[in-house]
Amino acid sequence: MHQYKVFVTRQLPASLAPLEQIAEVEVWTEPQPPPHTLLMEQAIASDGLLCLLTDPIDSAMLSSATDLKVVSQMAVGYDNIDIETATHLGIPVGHTPGVLTNATADLTWALLMAAARRVVEGDRFTRSGQWNTWDPAGLLGLDLVGATLGIVGLGRIGTAVARRALGFDMHILYTSPNPKSPELEQELKARRVKLEELLAESDVVAVHTPLSPSTYHLFGDRQFQQMKSSAIFINTARGSIVDPAALHRALSTGAIAAAAIDVTDPEPIEVTNPLLTLKNLIITPHIGSASHATRKKMAQMAIANVIAGLKGERLPHCVNPDVYRQSVREER
Repeated sequence: MHQYKVFVTRQLPASLAPLEQIAEVEVWTEPQPPPHTLLMEQAIASDGLLCLLTDPIDSAMLSSATDLKVVSQMAVGYDNIDIETATHLGIPVGHTPGVLTNATADLTWALLMAAARRVVEGDRFTRSGQWNTWDPAGLLGLDLVGATLGIVGLGRIGTAVARRALGFDMHILYTSPNPKSPELEQELKARRVKLEELLAESDVVAVHTPLSPSTYHLFGDRQFQQMKSSAIFINTARGSIVDPAALHRALSTGAIAAAAIDVTDPEPIEVTNPLLTLKNLIITPHIGSASHATRKKMAQMAIANVIAGLKGERLPHCVNPDVYRQSVREER
């Protein structure tokens, strides 16, 4: 009989065998996330929880799960988890950073190029039978070589996106709470500017900043109005960084030329959302990390975090390392 019990909120693209050697593992096999009431029950009954971004791990759940030793998320982001409460309760929270950098940067560029050259519009145009002749003025797009790319958040993913831009001889502007090293700026030929200057000068604006209280709805009417009317907006970070109503207004009024997003607010986007009626918007269903190798590695990292947490060892990738400097667990 196993000493531990672990609930996994979805089927994973990696073997659970290492975890099953030390724990009784129950997997939610439905395509939709487990209902919140069931997730609460499982958390209370479990020593470990392996979850996804779609699972709200709130204060009430964490406080009720008195046997919970670890929460491990198969994602780099963790805004669905109450980290403050978890830390206060002595529960380490794991995530999967680094591994999805290149996959997300690749998708960013796929969206960027598709929007710049109007690939999705062209596909729809062809399938609908409208392609009757070669049109000298038809589906004109943006030349990327020599254009200016503005990166909002030059972290791992933003840096990977910038490196790809070098092949297009693009001028790179970036915003970041702190300046990057002179060596990195020189490598990327990047210049740190204020957001207002970035928006005004960029031909493409790509968002790679984490979601936080300070970045919630960072992009609204004012920010889109500051952009060039020919500019393209890309978001592969978090949907809530953008006010969706403001994005709709910007695209429908011509304040900006086009957008391509992999994340929405809410998520998934409702089929009745007016954004879905816009021809100059590309939306993909949060597939930034969706390559075979990346998702497998993410699952393996999440499993390793759970195993470490169950054994009382330091998580390989811990969101709240302060938990190891506390003795709150004994007080619960």
